Amino acid sequence: MESADSFPVIVVSGLSGAGKSTVLKVFEDLRFFCVDGLPASMLARLVELFKGKDENYRGLVLGMDLRQQDFVDDWQSTCTKLGSSGVCPSLIFLEARLPELVRRYATTRRPHPLESKKLGLEQALEEEKILLEPLRMAADLVIDTTTYSIHDLRRRIQEKWSELTEGASGLRVNVISFGFKHDVPTEADMVMDLRFLPNPYFDEELRPFSGRDKAISDYVLGSEPGSVFIEKYLDFLQYILPLYEEEGRYRLTIAVGCTGGRHRSVAVAERIFATLKNSGYSANLEHKHINLK
Repeated sequence: MESADSFPVIVVSGLSGAGKSTVLKVFEDLRFFCVDGLPASMLARLVELFKGKDENYRGLVLGMDLRQQDFVDDWQSTCTKLGSSGVCPSLIFLEARLPELVRRYATTRRPHPLESKKLGLEQALEEEKILLEPLRMAADLVIDTTTYSIHDLRRRIQEKWSELTEGASGLRVNVISFGFKHDVPTEADMVMDLRFLPNPYFDEELRPFSGRDKAISDYVLGSEPGSVFIEKYLDFLQYILPLYEEEGRYRLTIAVGCTGGRHRSVAVAERIFATLKNSGYSANLEHKHINLK
């Protein structure tokens, strides 16, 4: 375990009720050693114990939240200490919309860590969101689990975990396609509205296909305005992404949306993703609403 590449260390955190326990179970199935509730100050010692001593696990995954009172305050110093030994932990931050978190708590009937006689559930969730904002900004991957079932979340983690261990440095770009009628992804840093592009939905022969299919990609991007737009937008990204990287940005999420999230946004997201990968970026692609109607 000489580096994050040879033995990845992944920390799973986020808002209470957003799915941390499920994510830890997914990593257990992927043959990671998982620990929940470990104080941040003990992380470096646990990593040291695993150095070169256990080949049965693919890496370490730790669940951390506000139950560990030193977590937020000690996170940066812990990362610095680990970095001096050649380990750069990746941080996954889970979140969900407030009504969904309230619904989940009502289902489980468990108290929130910040809930008290003076602080109700909704107020506790809002306070937690404020306290954890620095972690969210530093996260390598932010996942909004509002519309995810347990199976959806499992699939997304299985698809994405390898992206976190491609390298310890550099800007990681998450590309998301979505449909405006299903809601805008809350994790997006940049949102592009593509509803000005020609819509294949109104062509009965093309409607059954998705933006992953060449027929749709050609329809949307093969002629003006799509061809001119995608050229200019990719030029814009190639210009601005290095500037984000120079400022020390860890992660950037680009969301591109059309009406339903099946045709135009998918075709554009596929093109953006391919271009970024060819340009050497650590990129990740998600079609959030491709199968929704």
